[in-house]
Amino acid sequence: EPHTDFIFAVTAEELGFVGSAVVVGLFAIFLWRGVCSALHTNDTFGRFLASGITSMVVLQAFINISVVLGLMPTKGIPLPFISYGGSSLFVTLACVGVLLNITKQAE
Repeated sequence: EPHTDFIFAVTAEELGFVGSAVVVGLFAIFLWRGVCSALHTNDTFGRFLASGITSMVVLQAFINISVVLGLMPTKGIPLPFISYGGSSLFVTLACVGVLLNITKQAE
């Protein structure tokens, strides 16, 4: 199923090293911004929630990319924001909405 679990391989094939580096870089930026949001939140629950959401998305991306590179066995975890699938995308976007609300409340 190249459009779900192995979408990173398709991205690397179509866009090359630069496209793959951009995808990995975007997840690194997501990690950085999520950690900054968690650190700037005064609420303890918000800090834990922001850390959990950030780690969930970044770990899903790390596991998916590791599976595509052959470093881990196939797990069936989609690449967040990119893989085809309604339920995974819906949950990921809902989590990002919660993360944005935590960031807004911290200001």
